[in-house]
Amino acid sequence: MIRADESFGGSFPFAPHFTDAPGFLMHYVDEGFRDGDVVLCLHGEPTWGYLYRHLAVALAGTHRVVVPDHMGFGKSATPPDRSYWLQDHIDNLDSFVSALDLRDITLVMHDFGGPVGMGLAARRPDRIRRLISINGPTPFGQTDLLARLTANFAEAPWFQWVSNAQKEGRLETVLGELGFNILSVLKLNGFENNALIDDIWLSAYASHFTRPVDCLGAIGWAKGVAIGAHRFEAPDAAALRAIRALPALAIWGEADRTLRAEHFLPLFTDLWPSAPIHRLAGIGHYSLEDAPAPIASLVGEFLRGT
Repeated sequence: MIRADESFGGSFPFAPHFTDAPGFLMHYVDEGFRDGDVVLCLHGEPTWGYLYRHLAVALAGTHRVVVPDHMGFGKSATPPDRSYWLQDHIDNLDSFVSALDLRDITLVMHDFGGPVGMGLAARRPDRIRRLISINGPTPFGQTDLLARLTANFAEAPWFQWVSNAQKEGRLETVLGELGFNILSVLKLNGFENNALIDDIWLSAYASHFTRPVDCLGAIGWAKGVAIGAHRFEAPDAAALRAIRALPALAIWGEADRTLRAEHFLPLFTDLWPSAPIHRLAGIGHYSLEDAPAPIASLVGEFLRGT
């Protein structure tokens, strides 16, 4: 587990906050304008709140920016007696939002932060004000969801590796060494900005995964895909109406090799046919690393305009 006060050479200069509301010690960043709208930023695999460091700085002057680390990632604990399926992360986020009494939330969702955030939206639509997908799927009861997931998994190198590794019994062994092979996982998914790579940056993404027991979060998300353990939250009719009526924005790095735009952006447009979509050429899956300034500008403009 990363030390609570670790700033990684000043690149993550945020005071640590913790809550045990989800039944484990959950870390979060809570920065910015306390009376402003809440921007709740949700990371995915195998990243943590560090992914949002530039966006947090950009928005802190006008918004309250809250960035939790999911169970098993970043500065949050990795309890050995918990399961790490999608529904568990939704439960955790629901408890987190209730404990902090967050309202008027702008959801910012990357990677599996998409289904986690949409799960929260299905349960608590009254707390959501806007939604922003940044290379993050927006599953919300669409009839073609399974077909799109299947088509994407058949093409994406990461999901092909996950499936084969699980069948061959080596998934947990390989991902249990994520502290050593973090860069190869990031590159496989689609990380293009090699200029960022230095010892501090690598340490920021690898430090949580020191031992196999520390890798349960990353293992759980991948294994849940391979064995079909993840359960998407289904909205009721009222939640669907409420969420579809909200402002939404999609930003997608087109060099994403794991979550391909042609499969996942239609999920977004099904919910918000008139919402703006910005496709970023040459930008990978970890678009907040590849293009932090353009994304911060797009997000800021959207917040000001809605």
